[in-house]
Amino acid sequence: MDRPALAAALKAYRARLTPADLGLPAGTRRRVPGLRREEVALQTGISVDYLVRLEQGRGPTPSIQVLTALARALLLTDDERDHVFHLAGASPPRPGHIVSTPRVGTLRLLGRIADLPAVLLDAKGDILAWNALATALLGDFSSWPLAQRNVVWQRFLGDGGRVSSDPEEDERTATESVATLRLVAARYPDDPGLRRLVEEVGAGSTRFARLWEEGPVAGRRSSTKSVHHPELGRLVFDCDALHVPDVDQTLVVYSAAPGTVEAESLALLRVIGLQDMGSRDAVGEPADR
Repeated sequence: MDRPALAAALKAYRARLTPADLGLPAGTRRRVPGLRREEVALQTGISVDYLVRLEQGRGPTPSIQVLTALARALLLTDDERDHVFHLAGASPPRPGHIVSTPRVGTLRLLGRIADLPAVLLDAKGDILAWNALATALLGDFSSWPLAQRNVVWQRFLGDGGRVSSDPEEDERTATESVATLRLVAARYPDDPGLRRLVEEVGAGSTRFARLWEEGPVAGRRSSTKSVHHPELGRLVFDCDALHVPDVDQTLVVYSAAPGTVEAESLALLRVIGLQDMGSRDAVGEPADR
């Protein structure tokens, strides 16, 4: 690990960005160019103190998950991401491994989707980025640790967020999530993150282990999904899965037909749902516990 060079690179990459690049409000009294450390820490799910130590060349060796999160938050190109990995003494993602760094263009597109909730997932279901309305509808993904910010982990080991607890829908979507993961496992047999996910969830959930052994296989498809909002109640949305083929990522967009309760609820969330979110309504990781 080349601590001085890594520190210099992280500071340089942070200084070249503006809050607008991540969908963050600029705020007032901004005395230096670039992002504040607090803003980068919020995006990556690490503490400000941890980032300070990294930028001062005295922090611990960052994990692959932290490096990947930093690459996402700092909008690094593939070459810049690999450079940061090498400086940290880690192996960058290799061909045949799942890509967990969003393309800048995809994040730009996500930032332009202002009136519908949208979430970006990598191939194994890691939540990579989301927009402000997704936070208002689905909850604050940044409250989940980075290692647990995965739709399969949350379904079987976590609280599941605000997804439906209706027994019939729950069984259907649980089966679909395992079927998708099995298909991904065939595409990426050597991906270490995917292997860890399957082992951890399989060890902690007998339900997941049963479904995994049953062997369903299916790709991620558009469907309907119920959300239990704490103020608005149960809402049913169309969920369209838009595939980003070159990085094998999926943009999931929630929508509802005009005139429905769900459409009216989204309109209400656009007005009042983000009032207490402050700077957490960012594109990306506003989004590791």
